[in-house]
Amino acid sequence: MTSDEQSTTGPSEETKRKFREALDRKNKASKQREGESHLDGGGGAQHTQGPADHKREFRRKSG
Repeated sequence: MTSDEQSTTGPSEETKRKFREALDRKNKASKQREGESHLDGGGGAQHTQGPADHKREFRRKSG
């Protein structure tokens, strides 16, 4: 196998380096957020079934 064949079949060192840097940035950001309270966010399940004051109406199909 020549050096040209190796570079076209596998990821290049430049690509590996970019992915490694991106992973390091991601891990660093997650470490900074570690232990934070989620006080600014609300609960995710609010009014999931619609307003309670509306009563659903069922009618028979005529015809």
